[in-house]
Amino acid sequence: MKKTFKNYIFSRQIILVSLIFFICFIFSTYLHTTLTKKEALQHSKAISNQVFSSMYQVMKKGWGKEDIKLFTKSLEDNFESSNYEINLYRGNKVRELFGDIDEKAKDSTLVDILNGKIEKLDSFENNIVRNILPLKAKNDCLSCHTNAQVGDVLGVLEVTQDLNSIFTESKYQYISFFFIIVPIFYLLAFLSSRYTTKPIIRNLTLFNEKVKNINSVQDFKAFDSKNIDLYFKEFNQVVRNVDLMANKLKAVAVDKELLEFEIRLLDKFIITSDVVKDWREFICDLLIEINKIMETYSLMTIFRVGEDQFEVDIFWLGMPKEHQKEVFDEYINKTIRESDYFKEMTDFTIKHVIADRNRCLSELEEDNIEYRSKSLFLDSPKIGGIVGIGLQSVFASDPVRYIVIDSILTTMANLVGSVKAIHKYTQDLEYYAARDPLTDLFNQRVFNDMMSYEIKRAAKHDYPFSLMVIDCDNFKPINDNFGHAFGDKFLQTVANILEDEKRDEDIVARYGGDEFTIILPECDENGALTVANRISKKIENEKLIAPDGTKVGITISIGICVYPTHTLSQQDMFVIADAMMYQVKEEGKNSIKIPNEQDISDILKTNQEKSSLLIRAIENDEIHPYFQPIKPANSKNDLVIHELLMRINQDGKIVSAYEFIEIAEARGLINTMDLMVIEKAFKEIQRTKYEGILFINLSPKSLIMGDFINKINAFVLKYDIKKEKIVFEITERETVKNFSLLEKFVHNLKADGYKFAIDDFGSGFSSFHYIKKFPIDYVKIDGDFIININKDEKDRAFVNSIVTLAKELKIHTIAEFVENEEIVEVLNDLEIDYYQGFHIGKPSNKFISL
Repeated sequence: MKKTFKNYIFSRQIILVSLIFFICFIFSTYLHTTLTKKEALQHSKAISNQVFSSMYQVMKKGWGKEDIKLFTKSLEDNFESSNYEINLYRGNKVRELFGDIDEKAKDSTLVDILNGKIEKLDSFENNIVRNILPLKAKNDCLSCHTNAQVGDVLGVLEVTQDLNSIFTESKYQYISFFFIIVPIFYLLAFLSSRYTTKPIIRNLTLFNEKVKNINSVQDFKAFDSKNIDLYFKEFNQVVRNVDLMANKLKAVAVDKELLEFEIRLLDKFIITSDVVKDWREFICDLLIEINKIMETYSLMTIFRVGEDQFEVDIFWLGMPKEHQKEVFDEYINKTIRESDYFKEMTDFTIKHVIADRNRCLSELEEDNIEYRSKSLFLDSPKIGGIVGIGLQSVFASDPVRYIVIDSILTTMANLVGSVKAIHKYTQDLEYYAARDPLTDLFNQRVFNDMMSYEIKRAAKHDYPFSLMVIDCDNFKPINDNFGHAFGDKFLQTVANILEDEKRDEDIVARYGGDEFTIILPECDENGALTVANRISKKIENEKLIAPDGTKVGITISIGICVYPTHTLSQQDMFVIADAMMYQVKEEGKNSIKIPNEQDISDILKTNQEKSSLLIRAIENDEIHPYFQPIKPANSKNDLVIHELLMRINQDGKIVSAYEFIEIAEARGLINTMDLMVIEKAFKEIQRTKYEGILFINLSPKSLIMGDFINKINAFVLKYDIKKEKIVFEITERETVKNFSLLEKFVHNLKADGYKFAIDDFGSGFSSFHYIKKFPIDYVKIDGDFIININKDEKDRAFVNSIVTLAKELKIHTIAEFVENEEIVEVLNDLEIDYYQGFHIGKPSNKFISL
């Protein structure tokens, strides 16, 4: 810029000087020509008059041809070295008397003057001065020129002067002069430009440096150009306009670094499982990140975690002093006291978290700290709170930074609130994944896992353990007569007695409905009978007051199986204990039964018969597909969905899957049966041109069978099935040892276009592991949480938690066991996506239109 401006000034002066010289040259040339012309005309006229006077004096004496020649020769000699030329011409009167003489050819002007038409002529043409004088007859002339009269033109004197040589010489003189003088003026112009531009360049450099030093909004706000003078009105006006623009922008300018920081920070506000798990560590990282842009010493979160309790966390950038903690604790207490949300809630503790233990906050002065806070309150779940930030007052008072800080607090409030909500939901889900929501006992899935663990432990340490299967007597008529609420109270009472009367090491579970199980580690027949009798007597003595005021007694039937006395198989243990319980029912109820050898033989024989039934069904192609409809909750959704179910049609009797599925899995027949029913379902889809979605319930072991997926893909090609219309339901009936292998298969199938659902979600430990690891499209909520959802607040809360989590993960929800319209109304409030159950439609061997 400096060089360019110098060149501009110098060029400007050079142009100006050149223009002046050019004008001077033109003017001087014009002036010289004019003066020369004027002077030549006067001089030519004087010569003409002098020659004319001389010639007249000679003519008065009378002259002949010789005299004329001598006169002419004299003129030529006198003007030989000059640029003058003198010519004499005779008129017609003289020619008549004295004849012709040698003379130049005459032009029309000379002829007109000789004829008296023109008096005389003074002209300047083509740089030639021409002066013509006529010789007119006087009285003195008539003596010789007898044929003339006074006034007749006797001849013409012509004097010409050629000025071309003078002008040419003058031009070269001027050019020579300019070649000498112009460089001198150019040098003066250069020196002048240097002197003129030096202060301008200095101020321009200062202005340039000020602009270059603007690297932040603070620098921009400090920008001032009042002391800059460029010595030109136009330049100064530009600088003033820049200064005016800067003043206007100062109010709206946002620091680029601050915006980039906010973007980086907001990019971190992504809720992942790790964030939910280690959210305090996540906030510490945010505090360190924020401190890179603005000196931020602390962050705080005050969040409600229960009906009457809340958590307070103070995150420090470094190690604070004790008095600093006390000051901040007081600020927290004041904030809580002034908040209506935390009114009358006193159960809280303040936890101090250090982000960087290698840093000390000894320089922190409370007077220079400004607190900013943001509130967030959620109605469902009842979680909410306040997040705050402590930073230097100079930053907090900055309106632009205040907006950014407010944005950070808003986002952080949403983040922490969401983490708290998800954490609470997750705790509920994890709890109810292992627990029965009505009785708070372990559920069926936990019971199966515990049974598997106990068999392995008993085998390893060589000790017996017992299993009790307990069923409430006459529960169905009691439930029907007095209502579900009383029925729930009935089951809760039994569950409480089981918990109270069992040994400390025993494991009680609600297996389903009114059926309970107890695992008794290191317990033989006698020990099991002792516990069973104690429980039975306690329950028998319990009386409940029915809604009509009557007393209702409770009795139970108990079946017992002992490992390894009766069997070594987990599956057979439950089958035997369950069979003994049903024998008690058949023999009059309210009793306890332990199997003998004949009982065990009969039970295992019956089990074997069921296995034979399955093998025969496979051999005789008696396995058939049934389809149960799934209805969208939204009436505008016209999507058609069915779940594929398996039935055995043998000797005209339809056998439902629940009667043989456990035996099929135990005998390793389920894989073959699944493939048979799937192929038949695909045939039906092709035959009926079914365009809806089909859910296929498969166990994890089926999915990881090496040839299973290849056969499914072959069926898809053979029957022209759209992969995106197939949803595999992953069940947890069997433990999968190689979970990573299952995960690989699921992701490969998902990549091929298939979809996935978790069946009976919430009923086992693995549900959350599945939803975290697998690309799930649908969650089918376990029917145990749905069947009483219109009566049980715990079921409703649990289902609400599942729905909230599913929405966060963009997963569709399906409610199973939808048995009446009351359940549908509750599910509508909870915004479940799809319904399935007998109220919606029973299984059929054909696709059903709803």
